[in-house]
Amino acid sequence: MKMKSLLFSTICAFCFIIVCAGANTSINKRVIHGGEQPLAQIAIHKTVQALRDSAFIKSTPFLLGLNGADTEWVTVELSNSEPAIDDWIGVFSPAKFNESICNPSPDEWSETPFLCTAPIKYKFANDSNPKYIKSGRNIIKFQLINQRSDFAFALFSGGLSNPKLVAVSNTIAFANPKAPVYPRLAHGKAWDEMTVTWTSGYNIDEAYPFVEWGTKGDATPKRSPAGTLTFNQGSLCGPPARTVGWRHPGYIHTSFLKDLWPNMEYYYKLGHVLMNGSIVWSKSYSFRASPFPGQESLQRVIIFGDMGKAERDGSNEHADYQPGSLMTTDQLISDLDNIDIVFLIGDLPYANGYISQWDQFTAQVAPITSIKPFMIASGNHERTWVDSGSFFNAMDSGGECGVPAETLYYFPAENRAKFWLKECSLMAAHRPLGYSSNDFYANEGSFEEPEGRAHLQKLWQKHRVDIAFFGHVHNYERVCPIYQNQCVKEGTSHYSGVVNGTIHVVAGGGGSHLSQFTKINTFWSIYKDYDYGFVKLTAFNRSSLLFEYKKSSDGKVYDSFTISKDYRDVLACVHDGCEPTTLAT
Repeated sequence: MKMKSLLFSTICAFCFIIVCAGANTSINKRVIHGGEQPLAQIAIHKTVQALRDSAFIKSTPFLLGLNGADTEWVTVELSNSEPAIDDWIGVFSPAKFNESICNPSPDEWSETPFLCTAPIKYKFANDSNPKYIKSGRNIIKFQLINQRSDFAFALFSGGLSNPKLVAVSNTIAFANPKAPVYPRLAHGKAWDEMTVTWTSGYNIDEAYPFVEWGTKGDATPKRSPAGTLTFNQGSLCGPPARTVGWRHPGYIHTSFLKDLWPNMEYYYKLGHVLMNGSIVWSKSYSFRASPFPGQESLQRVIIFGDMGKAERDGSNEHADYQPGSLMTTDQLISDLDNIDIVFLIGDLPYANGYISQWDQFTAQVAPITSIKPFMIASGNHERTWVDSGSFFNAMDSGGECGVPAETLYYFPAENRAKFWLKECSLMAAHRPLGYSSNDFYANEGSFEEPEGRAHLQKLWQKHRVDIAFFGHVHNYERVCPIYQNQCVKEGTSHYSGVVNGTIHVVAGGGGSHLSQFTKINTFWSIYKDYDYGFVKLTAFNRSSLLFEYKKSSDGKVYDSFTISKDYRDVLACVHDGCEPTTLAT
């Protein structure tokens, strides 16, 4: 675990661990994530048909993405002779969404419902226009992304709990709904390897996926083939992922770009060779390869958890489900030139079984993932499901049980469903296994997950782990260098030499509802912040590291410290971390 990893190749005098327990653990009995997945509030399976000649809904333009754009704004015009305050508009994709597409099974539907698929997003019909209640008319803007199928808008009365289908719009679509979109970079298992993952509508019997890549001005760029994965309803563990939340995820392709030159900037684009020999291309992108392991170079790493997703058009957001998500996203995008890699340590979109939301999330973070390696770990909202091997039997993932996360994002682990500490040279994490001053932990008298420091702190000590990062708790907290419940190093702004303990950091303020701190005075806590933010690590060379906590709202630093140490400090003997010795000569 000493810093010979490609991701921290200039910090080889430091030891980091981001514990990967989030992949097979989850919450049980606690309710810590405020709010409910907005699509889960719609009882779509209770919908009844109530079409009215006096109501209509129309969307324009009819054809999207004519200039190659993968997102466009759409205007929806509606009229309703019997308006009500709880009327709402759902966006459905595919555009054909009636009972003919239902595929019920006895354990999921007692009888086939009129509608069995949730919309991909929705707004109330009076959005930005309180006069709708009197006039029955409104014009509403929606932002759509290319999601491999056509779209239709539907007007409902009866609110979210008793939907009545009043009117259905015309169909609209992207010029090429199958186009390759939303590239996601990730480091491979070797230091000189970058992986590119993306989504398209092309299965292997329709086209051959590949990445064309090379350096600037390269007359003969390389082409690397890509593998193709997908999943179906049977791959998932339960509802709503297998029922109203189901939507085909498309085809997920991953290509491995190997033998990269250190620090070199590469350009790439995604391609699909169709059966007639023509090629469908994506936009062009670029990335910078990693430095050679141990090389003196500047490296800047972003770490946070619990990001969530949100719609820029305001859809689904009356519930204010993930209020800080776009704030964090935009702050990182604005500073991409000063970032080398991003770690999102669990709880990505909080799709909770509504598969369409994964597309929305990959589109939201694409300005980051297409340029910088984006490394993820599964949190309880990706992985946890009853009888699926989770540490806790709970239903946090909405029946996903890790399948979408493991398919849509590549990460270099031997077993992506269940990580094991001894198999991870760098581990990505979700749950606080060390210290957290959050109120629900305090109420339990634990200040950590039950499988946490009692089992792992000797492992951290043995491997000289200086900092451990966690998410799951939606706030920020930094703990003193600690071992066996004792602060083992004085100071708050600078640490040098042998640290003798681990600094535990909770960085779960990526975007989801914030978590309250306990009122108990926890002696280990150096800095707490009830706000949205992320951590940035800057390695200047082999022996100097800057730690910064930044707020998502303004990007300014609100907590920081530095660590400096020589390689001999890493090798030094520490309590419970000494190698056996002999007096033999």
